Amino acid sequence: MARKELITKDKILETAFELAREEGIESVTARKLAAQIGCSTQPIFRVYANMNELYTEIYERAIDSFGDYYENFKSDVDMPFIHLGLAYIKYAKEERKLFQLLFQSDNRGSRSLYELLNGKTGAVSREINHAAAAGCKNPSGLFMKMWIFIHGCACMVLTGDYDLTEEETIDLLGDIYKSCS
Repeated sequence: MARKELITKDKILETAFELAREEGIESVTARKLAAQIGCSTQPIFRVYANMNELYTEIYERAIDSFGDYYENFKSDVDMPFIHLGLAYIKYAKEERKLFQLLFQSDNRGSRSLYELLNGKTGAVSREINHAAAAGCKNPSGLFMKMWIFIHGCACMVLTGDYDLTEEETIDLLGDIYKSCS
């Protein structure tokens, strides 16, 4: 009878993802991961040819994490781009290390920031369509203007320089939307 594998690919990926979420992707090393799992590095390299292969899967999982976060984010704001902005800023606050991995690293491969945001949810496309339906003449241009502000706010969250309340953030985003639409 074949020996049952105790250290599965799912276990390795789950542990690696949680390590990246808590400490950052740079903390995901074979030795540290093996110690977290309670094994040698051999099971890791039996499943993954190298650490870059594992990092790619962690990154894909982080993309899904943001997509799920956005889809489940609740707000009562109906103005285009504000819901996405609030979700993005709050994600930076609640998932600092994953935010840095996704939106502040050069490990995006060939993906643009737009592609990451739009992801599997179509978030940006939906917001642009919402703005067009609301009468905005240049919804893509408006998105770009708002996005610069939204991304700046999220980055300020990471440095501890963003102290606006959600209501103040909504007001600012609303002002930008109204001035540009």
